[in-house]
Amino acid sequence: MNAWIGSALALAALVMGGVLMGWQGVILALTVVVFWLLLQFSRLMRVMQAANGAPVGRIDSAVMLQSRLHPGMKLMEVLPLTRSLGAKVEGREEAWAWTDAGGVRLELQFSKGVLQQWVLQRPPEQGTPTGDGEAGAT
Repeated sequence: MNAWIGSALALAALVMGGVLMGWQGVILALTVVVFWLLLQFSRLMRVMQAANGAPVGRIDSAVMLQSRLHPGMKLMEVLPLTRSLGAKVEGREEAWAWTDAGGVRLELQFSKGVLQQWVLQRPPEQGTPTGDGEAGAT
């Protein structure tokens, strides 16, 4: 949820609680807002705890992860899919990479925590010549 929308809803709940029920309504609305924030914090901690158990930047299958991605996903939606934290891509802001056991690398580009694009990089095939200027498939 957008931070502005969440703030507006919390303020509206406080105002409506005060108008309809007086100071008890404000306390009730404040309790609901704090409970909602605790739920979000708990969700964040569960995702981070699950990602903590895996090596940084490693996933089971980069191709399977790529098939589950779509533009507009938030970082908090991507982390449960990877079950690990991504490795920071040098020279690019908000870019993270994951590599699987076969050497396939998936680089994700975020903007303000929202997935914008991704690139799947396969390792060059062993035993196939690449002398005609072509690199491995991307």
